[in-house]
Amino acid sequence: MKHEWRKAEKAVYLPQGHPEMISIPTYNYISIHGKGNPNSADFQHRVETLFGLAYGIKMAPRKGIVINNYVDYTVYPLEGIWDYSPEAIEHGLRDKEHLVYTLMIRQPSFINEKLFNQVVTLKKFSDPDDFLDLVEFIEHTDGLCVQMMHVGSFDNEPASFAKIEEFIEQHHLTREDKRHREIYLSDFRTTAVAKLQTVLRVFVKPHQE
Repeated sequence: MKHEWRKAEKAVYLPQGHPEMISIPTYNYISIHGKGNPNSADFQHRVETLFGLAYGIKMAPRKGIVINNYVDYTVYPLEGIWDYSPEAIEHGLRDKEHLVYTLMIRQPSFINEKLFNQVVTLKKFSDPDDFLDLVEFIEHTDGLCVQMMHVGSFDNEPASFAKIEEFIEQHHLTREDKRHREIYLSDFRTTAVAKLQTVLRVFVKPHQE
């Protein structure tokens, strides 16, 4: 049976429109680092490179690559961990040009780094792309988090983050750091801004007196 994350992993990827606490385990991801304005061509290139690899991995058995315990699956959504550069933090700058990010697409548990490297090698021959050398196969653990669904423009996210901060205070938590994760459930290239669905997630720990 095909694994569809929207149906099988609702707690992780389809939170409510209000803050809720969740513990996220360790997952495998393909990832690429970047910096600067997410409206740039550079950002879009990184997104396209990641998705090209993600679909290349999913279709690997059709290329004759044997994957033990393979189960057909829906490619996971694009995710990003966002922060500001150290220089921006030092000088109090909060414009998009000073953003730093790690874009990710989660991989099923039966996908490993050896397979990832095989697919990268194939992609270099079939669809050369300088950004392929920037993509990494990683393990990442979000751990204890507070998350909620944000609907609408990215520019309106501060209102949702304010709700998250209020929840954190009410539940005697504190943020691990100022980074946050966004999970893009909509294709922001084609979806109307008012209908964009984005999971907002921050990393927390119990407050220490």
